[in-house]
Amino acid sequence: MTDLKTLGENAVKAKYKAALISTDKKNEVLIKCAKALQENAASIIAANELDLNNAVQNGMSKAMQDRLRLTPQRIDGIAEGLHQVAALPDPVGEIMEEFDRPNGMHITKVRVPMGVIGIIYESRPNVTPDAFSLTFKAGSACILKGGSDCIESNKAIVKVLRNVLEEEGLDPDILQLIESTDRAVTAEFMKMKEYIDVLIPRGGAGLIRAVVENSLIPVIETGTGNCHVYIDKDADLEMAVNILFNAKTQRISVCNACESLVVHSAVKDKVLPMIYEKLSEKNVELRCDAPSLDVLGDKAVPATEEDFGKEYLDYILSVKTVDSVEEAIDHINKYSTHHSECIVTENKEAAEMFQERVDAACVYVNVSTRFTDGFEFGFGAEIGISTQKLQARGPMGLREITSYKYRITGNGQIRG
Repeated sequence: MTDLKTLGENAVKAKYKAALISTDKKNEVLIKCAKALQENAASIIAANELDLNNAVQNGMSKAMQDRLRLTPQRIDGIAEGLHQVAALPDPVGEIMEEFDRPNGMHITKVRVPMGVIGIIYESRPNVTPDAFSLTFKAGSACILKGGSDCIESNKAIVKVLRNVLEEEGLDPDILQLIESTDRAVTAEFMKMKEYIDVLIPRGGAGLIRAVVENSLIPVIETGTGNCHVYIDKDADLEMAVNILFNAKTQRISVCNACESLVVHSAVKDKVLPMIYEKLSEKNVELRCDAPSLDVLGDKAVPATEEDFGKEYLDYILSVKTVDSVEEAIDHINKYSTHHSECIVTENKEAAEMFQERVDAACVYVNVSTRFTDGFEFGFGAEIGISTQKLQARGPMGLREITSYKYRITGNGQIRG
């Protein structure tokens, strides 16, 4: 069994060293890591093939296989992500606030590293370098626990990154991977509060729920994505169809893909056939409520109550008809996972009402939900999309994985 205590002790030692690395050195190391990943792409892809072969034997869905798969192009994308993080401003040491008290004390609020960040994730090996680059740039050490589906890929990637750290004279334990795939180890990992400052789960609803319910470590909850597109009565219908097509089909296996369509009854007769025709290009199954089923007939199937709250990660879309923007908002707030929601409308009042009242981390007007992404927001690689309201919300970049402390300076003040 993996010796988690040793990993924890090593991480605590490493976090103090990580906090002292200069910005220039961090950026230099990240760029060298990017180059090393590209130079070692063949060995990483060979390890990834082992994971993919196991995935096929274990009956993994094609959508999940797509999440798992690494290609030269995807490794180039990962390397570009590291370059982007290197180019971002270093948050560590940023003065957030500064003021004097009447008694002469000078107080400065300064951004500092989080310490040791634990990350539990599933079959997406690209999370491994993303997580490292962000935690490293933010001055923290990290312990990663990937899923068993991508263990060989993760081991190959971490080996490359740790080699660079060592070559650069840094403590390689700034980055550690739990190699055991035993679920008991994961359960033990979630109780290591004496070593880990914060735990971040990335994956499906089951993983996130298990971490939130069982962790003794503070958790930043990243969310599943039951994302909606609402087509208002005042929508540009061609725009709406294009936005929906992109949000649903551009990449189905990600948390910001659209899973639920909401349509105003005033435009359903016209727009639903347009939607069916466009989504047929990708063989998307429509699961409809009664009014939308009346329009589409045998081109769709009846929706169940469960369909409206489901993250499919597949070529399936639920369809709900409403009579007002208020009803759309109520439906979305009921079934939303508070990730990303979109309204398509030319009505400014409807747009403002939607953005004000919909409870989600990201609320779009006339934009695909697929833009909820650290790269697209200009943050570089992200650690995840937070759907909670404490510590971080939305794409979590560098600032969202730091903390702060107060520095107080005086000249002998005592409290009477």
